[in-house]
Amino acid sequence: MEITVCIATYRRSDRLALLLDDLARQSLRPDEVVVVDNDATGSARAVVEAMRPQAPYALRYAIQPERNIARTRNLTVALAGGDWLAFIDDDERARPRWLASLVAAAREFNADCVLAPVEPQVPEHAPAWIRGGHFYDFPHLPEGAIVPLNRMRFGNVLLAGARLRAEPGPFDVRYGLMTGEDADLLIRMAAKGARIVWTETAPVYEPIEDTRLSLHWLLQRALSGGQEFARKTLDGKYGPVSRAQRFRLFARALAQMALAALLALLCLPSGRRRVAQWLVRAAANLGKLSVFWGWRYHEYA
Repeated sequence: MEITVCIATYRRSDRLALLLDDLARQSLRPDEVVVVDNDATGSARAVVEAMRPQAPYALRYAIQPERNIARTRNLTVALAGGDWLAFIDDDERARPRWLASLVAAAREFNADCVLAPVEPQVPEHAPAWIRGGHFYDFPHLPEGAIVPLNRMRFGNVLLAGARLRAEPGPFDVRYGLMTGEDADLLIRMAAKGARIVWTETAPVYEPIEDTRLSLHWLLQRALSGGQEFARKTLDGKYGPVSRAQRFRLFARALAQMALAALLALLCLPSGRRRVAQWLVRAAANLGKLSVFWGWRYHEYA
């Protein structure tokens, strides 16, 4: 099989350089790497050109100037020539067995798509309440498990190119300034019979940037995640939704937001970590509620 690694990037030149070096050190090297820059000024070009003479893979670079993560990822797919496409974020690190492990899992489980963990690395200088809060963690699944529709994400994934290219877009540009374009694509693929499985054998690592070491950022991310879940639920992405189910979603989110806010107040004497954990839950439920009155949080605006 020929493998393309796709990277959408935006003003992370230093981290992109580290990632391109990681890809050069893979035990199973990709046939090509496609980098699409969402910065109209082309800030990633110098990194790509510096890597090109020594890269043990074909290296493609393009600029997608409109601020839109879906359009940027669509261009990576359009430029990719591989039979299989692996996607990794520009701020992640991949150990030498990463790509080989994804491919092995696809073969072992006869999968059209393999998802794997993104392990956060919180810096030592982060505040103690952040280091102990597990705010950046995502749930894991058993090896070979079919990924539930509400756990789909694109931070670390290998896909069969034929399945991916059969989808219109393939990413929906309406999600371009919001989160959720990745889950939307995988849900559409699953609905058409794609076998999407989980492996624990191919983690990547995400050093948490200093700009994300704040309660403000955590609350924004939780609100965005709550919005995405409610939006997809109400749009029927997870299955048909009745009027009664819509009401239950609203009522549950309202009750859980109020309870989380109350518990945050009650936890004030016990320290910032517990307060922050409950505030994050309150923000997630506020995000769910905000979908009902039509507000959209544009994370990539």
